[in-house]
Amino acid sequence: MCETHGTPTVRGEMHPRFDEIVTPEALAFVATLDGAFAGRRAELLAERRHRSKQISAGADLDFLPETASIRADPTWKVAAPAPGLADRRCELVAPATPKMAVHALNSGAKVWLADLEDATAPSWRNIVDGQITLYDAVRGTLSYESSDGSTQTVDDNPATIVMRPRGWHLCEKHVTIDGRPISASLFDFGIYFFHNARKLIENGAGPYFYLPKIESHLEARLWNDVFVLAQDRLGIPQGTIRATVLIETVPAAYEMDEILYELRTHCSGLADGRWDYMFSYVRTFAHRGNEFVLPDRDKITMTTPFMRAYTKLLVATCHKRWTHAIAGPAAVNPTRQDEESRHRALAQVRAEKEREAAEGFDGSWVAHPAVVETCLAAFRSVLGDRIDQRSLRQAVDVTARDLVSLDGTVQTISLQGVRTNVSVALRYLASWVAGRGAVAIDNLMEDAATVEISRAQLWQWLYHQSQLAEGPQVTRELLDRVIDEEMAKLTRGLDDEATGRYQAAREVLEFVALADYLPGFFTNYAYVRYLTDQALRMKPTSREDLRQSEHVATPAGAAAGAVA
Repeated sequence: MCETHGTPTVRGEMHPRFDEIVTPEALAFVATLDGAFAGRRAELLAERRHRSKQISAGADLDFLPETASIRADPTWKVAAPAPGLADRRCELVAPATPKMAVHALNSGAKVWLADLEDATAPSWRNIVDGQITLYDAVRGTLSYESSDGSTQTVDDNPATIVMRPRGWHLCEKHVTIDGRPISASLFDFGIYFFHNARKLIENGAGPYFYLPKIESHLEARLWNDVFVLAQDRLGIPQGTIRATVLIETVPAAYEMDEILYELRTHCSGLADGRWDYMFSYVRTFAHRGNEFVLPDRDKITMTTPFMRAYTKLLVATCHKRWTHAIAGPAAVNPTRQDEESRHRALAQVRAEKEREAAEGFDGSWVAHPAVVETCLAAFRSVLGDRIDQRSLRQAVDVTARDLVSLDGTVQTISLQGVRTNVSVALRYLASWVAGRGAVAIDNLMEDAATVEISRAQLWQWLYHQSQLAEGPQVTRELLDRVIDEEMAKLTRGLDDEATGRYQAAREVLEFVALADYLPGFFTNYAYVRYLTDQALRMKPTSREDLRQSEHVATPAGAAAGAVA
């Protein structure tokens, strides 16, 4: 393991209190992690690209033969639940802003998933302000001033904090080492761990994390090695860190046992990430045949056969290893203006959460404090006095094909489905480029995953010239017309500043949905284009710049070597 590392250079503007977080000591700790693991991170991202090429060329995903002994061995299990993580029946996901944090910690949820990933537009200010919010929350000093002028603080017995850093594919361009942007994952984890690990332990909990966008057990192994080194450097007992892994990519679904095995001394379970998983499905099979083309996204539910297969396997795998299985989010944002609509929304959440509990999940996510009690009541109605179902053993026979087959799924694409994807993507992106990552749209709390599935579907339908239920095929001309129409609706009556945000949203959508290749993530491009500090911003960002910085899928027949 390489121990050499350069000196970090902070290239982002220093705002109030940033000097409490972006300290020389914290940066030196992050640099240690970078020196040890930056090379392996780069190798694993290269392996993602290699694997993507193979799948695009026709290779099928399967369970790994070289790890069959790990899957077959019934004797190993993961660590017992850590303090504060025994009861996970309801977890509230929210960005790390003072207002959202106070509401989340006081909501009655068992866990606050403090999200520096999909629910945070990753501007330098947002990321460091998020770390400040977490710093204060850990020390019990967090507060915010409400609209009536009163000061809101955190109650006794708040939710357990679990922080979600950004994924391996992202960089933090405001901190460089030897001129190279640092891994966003290592920055987010390292800063939080350095400042808060000891205080969290003193509080009776510990440094807990959600790990996003993992695609293989080797990426989980990298995280485990990061944890080992971090604990060693700060003199914290091994196994204190706990991590729940989001299974939100199709390749990871084939390696759930192996992911748990790699993290077993630091593991606190697996969670399903439904929207990201659907996005990963489209991205993974973007260039395969029509048999992999998904219908309108509202037609894909957790009872759709390939989605049900994935969650059945997740629950069974977790319980076989005596760890928690956490279900995906209820994105409902109940409106106070319409009581009938509010009751319908809560009834929908209750039915969904009761189904998840009946399927064996130990807990589930919600995205709004108003549905916390509904989620808890749903799990109580199924679990009774139990706080989890880890002792539940379910025999499942999920094949490799079951995880990807669309047999039994009606692959209908409608003009309304196209229009919805365009409209929702534009509305979310108009907020994202302005620095907001969690956005209420049509009474749903949306995050970056919403744009990913929406724009990936548009790209896939265009690439395959899919036929709509109404008759026409999806063409560039049709999509341009729909975008024009939705832009006209959304910008009607807006001032120049707001219209400008929608113009920026359109530019991002067209780049990541209508180009001749499918970018791996919209965030890589849009981050550099709109969220980096002015001195770092590339205008315009070329497609070659993007290819050099992330995984992109290139249409069949394109020039060799076009995928970076």
